[in-house]
Amino acid sequence: MSELINQLSEDAVDLLIRLIKTPSYSREETDTAGLIQAFLIGHGIAAQRQQNNVWATSAHFDANKPTILLNSHHDTVKPGVGWTHEPFGAVREGDKLIGLGSNDAGASAVSLLAVFLYLQGQGNAFNLICAITAEEEISGVNGIRSVLPQFGEIALGIVGEPTGMNLAIAEKGLLVLDATAYGKTGHAAREEGENALYKALDDVQWLRHYQFPRLSPLLGPVKMTVTQISAGQQHNVVPDRCHFVIDVRTNELYQNQGILDVIRANVQSEIVARSTHLNSSSISEIHPLVRRGVAMGKQIYGSPTLSDQSMMPFETLKMGPGQSARSHTPDEYILLSEIRAGIRDYIELLAGFTF
Repeated sequence: MSELINQLSEDAVDLLIRLIKTPSYSREETDTAGLIQAFLIGHGIAAQRQQNNVWATSAHFDANKPTILLNSHHDTVKPGVGWTHEPFGAVREGDKLIGLGSNDAGASAVSLLAVFLYLQGQGNAFNLICAITAEEEISGVNGIRSVLPQFGEIALGIVGEPTGMNLAIAEKGLLVLDATAYGKTGHAAREEGENALYKALDDVQWLRHYQFPRLSPLLGPVKMTVTQISAGQQHNVVPDRCHFVIDVRTNELYQNQGILDVIRANVQSEIVARSTHLNSSSISEIHPLVRRGVAMGKQIYGSPTLSDQSMMPFETLKMGPGQSARSHTPDEYILLSEIRAGIRDYIELLAGFTF
């Protein structure tokens, strides 16, 4: 079995190199989806594809067994300034593999594919579905959300993101709100009009100082930040409209809709949510998979970064090789040793697991 794991690890690294060399910005993942599909087919697996999402189901699927979803993404952000290596070069320097998407989340994606290939034909107490999906970086409608209904009931999800193979058992959610305060124009030199900017500033003060009462031991408080504001057309006209944007990071003790209701009840401005589906997620510290991970020496923590966990209406654990701090940075990299160790850790976590 050790020889098989070693071979699958090398296959995973080879696939990651090809993925890095193939641009896959969000909504432009056609070519990398083809690589992933071909990889599975080349290993004798009947891969399915919808748009740029690729998945496979374990052999001998048994509807009486619970199903575990292994999921990661193959889209990337666009490279920022400061790269000293070619982002699509897949440059190797000793143990280091440098390239866009190597850490976030190519290493997790290829590791989960290797784990699926290792486990899928064995007599597990669960079914496996491995889905490598698109549009994660933009929380897009054609990513994981679009294919989840085809998977049936999922008992547990493992979401591959760079966590150092520690256990992120909670993840912050996100609300982005467009707020508009309304007033009435008038001449700035006279006592005329109703200043929408002043109304907005009153609301901003409330947003700055209000604290939601439920504090998460893993994720801390709900955090509200006003990040953009604009008003007025010229210096001598009282503005009749002021628009501002609110970034809200939620904890697992609240649903986004409930947060939105509280904000609307306490401000004058009109509040429109860009979406409410990016909820915070969590899994119990006493879940048997979490306890198994802790017994392996893994640390548990709450993650401040958003992932496709937010789209999944079932218990999920975020776990993968690499480090979150490397994501979206110049000269992003993964260590090949992290991939090999990650595959072995995933297998140790899941082999023989029962709910």
